Amino acid sequence: MGWHVARELLERGHRVRALARPASRIRELDVETVTGDLRDPASLERAVAGCGLVFHVAADYRLWARRPEELYQSNVEGTRNLLAAAGRAGVERVVYTSTVGCIGIPRNGVGDEDQPVSLEDMKGAYKRSKFLAERVALEFAARGLPVVIVNPTAPVGDHDVKPTPTGKVILDFLRGGMPAFIDTGLNLVDVRDTAVGHVLAAERGRPGERYILGCENLTLEQILGRLARLAGRKAPTARIPYGVAYAFSLVSTGWARLAGGEPRAPLDAVRMARKKMFASHEKARRELGFEPQPVDGALKRAVEWFQENGYC
Repeated sequence: MGWHVARELLERGHRVRALARPASRIRELDVETVTGDLRDPASLERAVAGCGLVFHVAADYRLWARRPEELYQSNVEGTRNLLAAAGRAGVERVVYTSTVGCIGIPRNGVGDEDQPVSLEDMKGAYKRSKFLAERVALEFAARGLPVVIVNPTAPVGDHDVKPTPTGKVILDFLRGGMPAFIDTGLNLVDVRDTAVGHVLAAERGRPGERYILGCENLTLEQILGRLARLAGRKAPTARIPYGVAYAFSLVSTGWARLAGGEPRAPLDAVRMARKKMFASHEKARRELGFEPQPVDGALKRAVEWFQENGYC
């Protein structure tokens, strides 16, 4: 997502400086690079110096980690470090990238920015760390830093280098690693539209407010059906009961802790899947002018990008 935000800013005529970790490289974009890390306050001071706008898109986005404290160090304390640096630099506006995981989702309903939610509702270290990071952003906004929060849903599209957990669903399907599915659902959105939404939030968003950047609410079965049509493959038809998936994830996660590597089915991911993450972007449409396109084009770009770059 950060790559797409940077590209959108460049296309609009902005000069862009990007923070990158020492092992990272920024592909295909004409940006100034500052080497650093969210856990290194001095590098953040260098990164924000002289900037008018700051987009905090970086996060440790893992649904399983051998050391969960790493997620809190980057997502919570890293956010605190960056917002403090931005405040000292006197930036005009900060856009903080949260997640739809921090939005309240009623059972069998559709979530929005006003739905009550608490830390107890967050499943797993990733969601808890992002929820606490969002609280940090709201605290800075209350103290006068002009922070606008965006909550992307599940972005899909090209340049998902790692890939993200959402991209991994697509990649697993392309590799033939999804013979069955569970009854869950996501709100998908084109990652290019989320980039536009970030810029709209900087231009029109109200400090201290949250804006969901999403598009289509789809079950996992529907997502796999669309991928099957785009990739010319057969969609799985077998549905796994939640209890079976949960039991498998317990074994998979336990084995990963003993043997090393990552679990095939992280326990936190299965816990999250129990609730369909359906959400509404009506507030962003109304206040920001956010008008996302249907996600089929983004799914097609994701399939082609993974295939063309040797992922499958």
